[in-house]
Amino acid sequence: MNSSEMGVRIKMVKVLNSLLAASVASAAVLVAGAAQANEPTSVSSLEQLSQYSQEGQNNATASVTSVSQLSDVRPTDWAFQALQSLVERYGCIAGYPDKTYRGNRAMTRYEFAAGLNACMDRVNELIAAATNDMASKQDLATLQKLQEDFAAELATLRGRVDAVEAKVATLEKQQFSTTTKLSGEVVFGISDEFGTNNDNETVFQDRVRLTLNTSFTGKDLLITRLAAGNGNNFNLNGEEPLGTQASINFGNTGGNNVAVDWLAYYADLGDKVTGYVAAFGGLLYDFAPTVSAMDTGDDGNGTISFFGQRNPIYTMGGGSGAGLTYELGGGLKVSGGYFAANAANPASGNGLFQGDNSILGQITYQPENSPFALAATYVSGYNETGALFGAGGGGGFTGTSFSNNLNAAFAGPTKVNAYGVSGTMNISKNIAVSAFGLYANADEIGDGLGSNDVWSYGGSVGFKDFGKKGNLLGFVVGAQPYAPGARQGAGGVQIGRAGTVAPLHVEGFYKYQLNDKISITPGVIWVKDPGQAETDDILIGTLRTTFSF
Repeated sequence: MNSSEMGVRIKMVKVLNSLLAASVASAAVLVAGAAQANEPTSVSSLEQLSQYSQEGQNNATASVTSVSQLSDVRPTDWAFQALQSLVERYGCIAGYPDKTYRGNRAMTRYEFAAGLNACMDRVNELIAAATNDMASKQDLATLQKLQEDFAAELATLRGRVDAVEAKVATLEKQQFSTTTKLSGEVVFGISDEFGTNNDNETVFQDRVRLTLNTSFTGKDLLITRLAAGNGNNFNLNGEEPLGTQASINFGNTGGNNVAVDWLAYYADLGDKVTGYVAAFGGLLYDFAPTVSAMDTGDDGNGTISFFGQRNPIYTMGGGSGAGLTYELGGGLKVSGGYFAANAANPASGNGLFQGDNSILGQITYQPENSPFALAATYVSGYNETGALFGAGGGGGFTGTSFSNNLNAAFAGPTKVNAYGVSGTMNISKNIAVSAFGLYANADEIGDGLGSNDVWSYGGSVGFKDFGKKGNLLGFVVGAQPYAPGARQGAGGVQIGRAGTVAPLHVEGFYKYQLNDKISITPGVIWVKDPGQAETDDILIGTLRTTFSF
C-alpha cells in the first residue's frame, strides 16, 4: 500500500486505543485501592498499570457517525475520503470530546496495534451480522496483512492485559477491605530519671497502636484505634505527675493489654463545616486546631513530653462527646464542643451530663498559605476527682501536683474556667516557632478557701529536615502548669500553702529518620523547681525508637 493509505490507517485506529486504555486504567484504580489495604503488589505490575493509565488519560474519545462531526477534518484533506469511508462504513473511528480528530499527532506501535485490534473486532462483528458485503476483500486482506506485521505487539498487549486482569482478580479476593486502611505504630523507649533524691531505675517501655481508618463517602472518616502499652510513671518525691508520663510521651494502657483507646467519626457537614463525634477517647484537640508546629498528635515522631506539643488547655477535658469547626472565611474558623469523661456510666453523678465534663470554644486565624496562625481558646470544666490537666483522659498529665489537685486535704469537685492563646510562625520552609500562654481560675467547691489561679506558658522551635530529610531537631522552654496561690485545708481553715516558684521545663530532642518507616529519637528533659519551690531538679533522659507502617 502507498504512504497515504498507511497514514490514514494509522490515524484511523489511534483513538480506538482509548477504549483499551480506559479499561486498564479502571483496573489500575482497583489494584491501587487494594494495595492501600496492605496487599503486596509487584513494582513491575504497578509500572505497567501506571503506563497504561497515563496513555489513556489524555485520549478520552467519543464515537462519531459522520466525518463531518470532526471539526479539524476538511474535504480538502488528502485522507478525507478514506477517513469518511472508515467512519461511515465501519464505525470504528472516534473523535475527542471537543469534536477533533488530531490526525497529525504521532502514535506508538503499541497504540497502532491496539487500535488495529479494535477495528478487526468491528469487522468481525459486521461479518457475524451478515453484513460482510460492507467489508471488501481488499480491506480484509489489508487488515490481515497488518495483523501479521504487528503480531508481536498484539501478543504483548494481550499478555499484559491478561496479567493485569489476573492480578486484579487475586487482589479482589484477598483484599482486606474496600473502605478501610490499616496503619500502625510501635514505640520503644529506654528512659531514666537522674535526680539526686529520686529512687528510679532505668526502664524499657513500649506502646503499640493499630488504627483502622474507614471512609464510607470519601468525605468522612471512622477511626477505630487499638492500643497496648506498659508505660509507668517515675517516682518524683510527691511531685507526680510532673514530667512523668511526659518523659516518653507514652500512655499507660496497663500491662500491654490490648484495648480500644479511641473510637471517633469525622464528617463534612457542608462546604464549611466539619463535624466530630467521639464515642470513646475523644480529646479537645481532635477537632480544635492547636496551631502548634510541635503537635504531631501524640505519636512517636514529635516531642519527648506531652507538655512540649501544645498548650495544656487542650488537655483539660476529654472522653465522649462532639465538636464542630466552621470556616467563616478569610482564614477565620470557630470551633466548639462538649465532652464527658464518664458518659457510659449510668451511676449517679456520672453519665453524659452529670459527671466530669468540659466545654471548649475557640477562634482560630489560619489563612491559607500563610506562615502565621493564631488561636484564642476558652475551656469551662467540672471535675469530680483527678487531675485538671489530663482530666477525662485528655492527653498526658502535666503540671505540678498543686495545679492538678488544688487542695489535697479536701477531695471535693473542682470548677475551672481557663483561657489560652496559642500561635505559630514559619520563619522559613524548615524553621517554625510556636508559643502559648494559659490562665485558669479554679475553685475546689466546698473547701471554703475560694478559688486559685493556675498559670502556664512556653515556646518551642523546630528545625525540619535537619541534617537529612525527615529529621527533626526541637527545643521546648516554658513553665508547666502551676498554682502559686494554692492552699490546703477545709471549712475555710488553711493548713498549708503552695510555693510560688514557676517550674521551668527545658527540653531538647533530635529525631533521626533512618528510613521511611523507622526513626530514633534521643531526648532530654530538665525541670527546675518542680514543686513550685526550691526543690530538687528533675533530669530525664530517653532514647525512643518509632516504627511506622
